[in-house]
Amino acid sequence: RWMTSDTAVGTTVSSSNRVLRNTYWLLGITLMFSALVAGFAAQMNMPALPWYLTLAGFFGLSYLTSRFENSGAGILCVFALTGFMGYTIGPLLNHYLSMAQGGQIVMTAFGGTAISFLSMSALALFTKRDFSFMGKFLFVGLIVAFVAGLAAFFFEMTALSLAVSAMFVLLSSGVILWQTSQIVNGGETNYIRATVTLFVSIYNIFVSLLQLLGFASDE
Repeated sequence: RWMTSDTAVGTTVSSSNRVLRNTYWLLGITLMFSALVAGFAAQMNMPALPWYLTLAGFFGLSYLTSRFENSGAGILCVFALTGFMGYTIGPLLNHYLSMAQGGQIVMTAFGGTAISFLSMSALALFTKRDFSFMGKFLFVGLIVAFVAGLAAFFFEMTALSLAVSAMFVLLSSGVILWQTSQIVNGGETNYIRATVTLFVSIYNIFVSLLQLLGFASDE
């Protein structure tokens, strides 16, 4: 009986390690791909998409990724989604780089995003604590932040927009902690789904930090 139990635990750990390894591998590749697309869009001075096309592209590609997450086509959908999100960053980078302190703002946002991802991931990996209890809170919080963000956009409410950006930084950091914990503890078995969750969280942190830092610099 003990041998059976030990074998089950070993199998679970091996499965978790495999999902973690595949997730980080795919995440690293898609981050580089997205950065290349963003750099190309910025270099070519490509225009920002209208808000409705941005939302349609994001939710449409997210649906396709979810639909094919258990097949090889899911990987193609992941690259389509992350490439699309990279494109949306291109015009944003041009906007901030045109400012007096734009380069510093972009690099600080990049550094803050990296610190957030690494610290939350390390906390989940080394403590191996189960943070699954955070799932419902984070899900509700992101919905509230998204709706508030739309309100801030349409009614041009700067204070609310900044508050939403701060919410996204905190909530997305929490999602990284929660998702990594899910992988480590066997609660997440699909590396495509995990990659998309982590990528979107990193994207949200970076974009939100750009806005917060731009406002703090009076830009």
